[in-house]
Amino acid sequence: MRLRDLPLYWKVCLINGGVFCVGTVALALSPAKVSERVLASEAVVLAVGLAAMALLNAVLLRASLAPIDRVIRAMDSVRRLAPGQRLIPRGSGPGTRLAESYNAMLDRLETERSTSNAKALAAQEAERHRIAQELHDEVGQSLTVVLLGLKRLEAHVPDAVRGELATVRESAREGLDDVRRVARRLRPGVLDDLGLHAALSALCTDVGPDLAVRRTVGRGLPELPDEAELVVYRVAQEALTNVVRHARAATARLSFTKVGDQVILEVTDDGCGCRDLVPGAGITGMRERALLIGATLEVASAPGRGTAVRLMVPLEGGA
Repeated sequence: MRLRDLPLYWKVCLINGGVFCVGTVALALSPAKVSERVLASEAVVLAVGLAAMALLNAVLLRASLAPIDRVIRAMDSVRRLAPGQRLIPRGSGPGTRLAESYNAMLDRLETERSTSNAKALAAQEAERHRIAQELHDEVGQSLTVVLLGLKRLEAHVPDAVRGELATVRESAREGLDDVRRVARRLRPGVLDDLGLHAALSALCTDVGPDLAVRRTVGRGLPELPDEAELVVYRVAQEALTNVVRHARAATARLSFTKVGDQVILEVTDDGCGCRDLVPGAGITGMRERALLIGATLEVASAPGRGTAVRLMVPLEGGA
């Protein structure tokens, strides 16, 4: 077995043994002698020899154990939503093999996480589609039947209760509109039927009456894979939802353009913003979706200057 292939324990033992042997031979061959009563000059020689052996031992051990410290520091700094962090193996020995094993472990974990996240998001989209279909086919149709029945009933009731019946019918109509709006948010049929641009336009229109959304779509945008289009739509949906819920903004802007070898989705608002943005479930979900297609998500916020969400999706030709 070669020295570099020895276990770390035996390598440390050999280094210490070698240093002690060198020190013993040096003392044996040197003219220095130790009296029965150690003199000051002899104590100095012993102290210098001990310091030299300790220094040599430290230098040799550092070369073997320094990569282990680098792996420990890398483990402390690794982040789940920032893939691609790797150690650069240097030299040879157990520390280098540990760094290589650590990199291989990160590769496996990132692949498994990406696969599991893709399956989880696919299952989530399928569940959303099922719920949206049930809302549209069952709840929506039931409310439609109620609306038609109330409308026919208005002609046969006394005038004293006709106004109350009209109020009930209007409430049922608003409930039907809410069901349809929730169904569209759960599963954007317009994304499947008319494409991403129309889906983004509908999203900006349906965001609510209290927020004005200006939309900018660049010309000559390339077609994206279905998975990328769905991620872009969901990120835009979550970003606008956060604006409505938290930003206290009057206006927002959604832009979707091509810059170089990537397409960029950006959602900004003129809301209150914040100094230290703590990522919640919404931002974490957006980052996880971005990782599935190799995209990058940036979120910036400042007090009084609103918040900006920026999704950069690499194109297949330039990725």
